[in-house]
Amino acid sequence: MTVQDAIISKLNEGLQPTYLDVQNESYMHNVPPDSSTHFKVVIVSKAFADKRSVARHQLVYHLLANELAGLVHALALHTYTPEEWQTRSASAPQSPNCQGGGH
Repeated sequence: MTVQDAIISKLNEGLQPTYLDVQNESYMHNVPPDSSTHFKVVIVSKAFADKRSVARHQLVYHLLANELAGLVHALALHTYTPEEWQTRSASAPQSPNCQGGGH
């Protein structure tokens, strides 16, 4: 199972999202080809209701503790309730270009 597949599986199981998009953005960074180190996660879940952004991120970090302790160097999180997602017209911000560095 790839790192991306593990992230998808754990988030689906732990948060039962109504929308989930996990993108491997490693190619945008100064890492070897075919790396799995930088990910963007857009997740819409009722589990985020009545939770601030920090608490939402903590839920995700808890579910992905093994990945974050190992291969995953960066995780861009965009966490929404279904109502927030609808208000945003079902779109999340684009990731910025890599600012350089060794990771």
